[in-house]
Amino acid sequence: MNRNIQSALISVFYKDGLEPIVRKLHELGINIYSTGGTQTFIEELGIPCQSVESVTSYPSILGGRVKTLHPKVFGGILARRDLKEDQEHIAEYGIPLLDLVIVDLYPFEETLASTTEEAKIIEKIDIGGVSLIRAAGKNFKDVCIVASRHQYATLLDTLNKGGGATSLEERKAFAAAAFAECAHYDIAISNYFNPSSAINQTSENNTKHVLRYGENPHQNAAFNGNLDELFEKLNGKELSYNNIVDVDAACGLIAEFTQPVFAVIKHTNVCGIAERASIGEAWEAALAGDSESAFGGVLATNTNIDAATAQKISEIFFEILIAPSFDADALEILKSKKNRILLQQKKALVPAAQLKNVLNGTLEQDADSINFVEWTEVGARPATDKEQEDLRFANIVCKHLKSNAIALVKNKQLIGKGCGQTSRIDALRQALDKARQFGFNLQGAVLASDAFFPFNDCVKMSDEAGITAVIQPGGSMRDNDSIEYCKEHNMAMVMTKARHFKH
Repeated sequence: MNRNIQSALISVFYKDGLEPIVRKLHELGINIYSTGGTQTFIEELGIPCQSVESVTSYPSILGGRVKTLHPKVFGGILARRDLKEDQEHIAEYGIPLLDLVIVDLYPFEETLASTTEEAKIIEKIDIGGVSLIRAAGKNFKDVCIVASRHQYATLLDTLNKGGGATSLEERKAFAAAAFAECAHYDIAISNYFNPSSAINQTSENNTKHVLRYGENPHQNAAFNGNLDELFEKLNGKELSYNNIVDVDAACGLIAEFTQPVFAVIKHTNVCGIAERASIGEAWEAALAGDSESAFGGVLATNTNIDAATAQKISEIFFEILIAPSFDADALEILKSKKNRILLQQKKALVPAAQLKNVLNGTLEQDADSINFVEWTEVGARPATDKEQEDLRFANIVCKHLKSNAIALVKNKQLIGKGCGQTSRIDALRQALDKARQFGFNLQGAVLASDAFFPFNDCVKMSDEAGITAVIQPGGSMRDNDSIEYCKEHNMAMVMTKARHFKH
């Protein structure tokens, strides 16, 4: 259904591109209502304009915070032209109908980019503009809404083509664009108040990059984001879907450590990690943890790569190496394989909220950014200083394994891990088998579990293998069974009250 535009409300922050619209409206004999700086702009063009204040009988108040928030304004926008009761109210209260609303929003993102002063940023959170846009968009059957100067050309074309009339399809298209404008604006504000939020999907810094394929060759895939913010790619082919997933896991793990550490990731799980005084020693210890699984893995460190370490790393096949910096001679060695991906990490990965598509909706949760809520010794004795260091290390590593997960650590080296198992005892069996496969002596090692022990079978099996200390969240109805076993067998046990399921 076509609607003739007889009156228009114009209230904009940006005036560029507005003049041709105003002149066209005047040429078509359309009444213009406006306020503040927009009214001044229109009147300086020599075009008559009625102030909103003359309609509402209220001036702009609170330093401009309240100008258009009035029933006579919103009534004129929201009134349904074909509903008798609405039209009776319009006549009774002397409300002018508004057929076209041209309004934009305060420059929140521009202000955010130019200052850190909170008061200035908050003042650029638009209230009236968003309300006008939503009202006009809601009543698109009767009202045309233009919410951005980027649509002025489209509006001018519509006015020229329709002679001041708009079709239902045109009004609905303008409304769709207007609601998208509001959504982008609200997300920017939400991200300001929630800097770790994952609702960052409309960021102009994020671009869609089509990947060769997805998790498998028959799946199409793309990455929405800006990897250049995090990395400089120094060598190698384009990152694949699986590469990106593994890089994310590697960076999340490495961000947990401050001392020199080297990690090997395979299918998002840690298969080797160690902390040492030098990066070369850390690499050798990480590789020794599971040299078999390291083949084709993603390698990551928080320390500069020197030539000696680069030479050692080059002895195995790997997909990706991530480091904060590389010596020039190290790069020369590592670049000998043209497809080998070398990523220089510009900044640490900050844990963000996590999104997952499930069923017919989306799950969102905070990142698992804590390691323990408390440190409570409940075993036969306090953990020794060395055991405490290993327990902290093991707890972090275990957090980054798929559940059910067990991590075995000795001298800040992962020597065995079980992950993705359907029972905790199976995860422990897998971890012990791995440790024995690579010839590790388990005497004096420690164990971390991502969740509580439902029975005492895990501590019993650990004790029999030579493990002397355990860290776990606790919370089972049968915690005492595991605690009593530890007390009877001189084992240390720490409870953290922080479960670390990962699916």
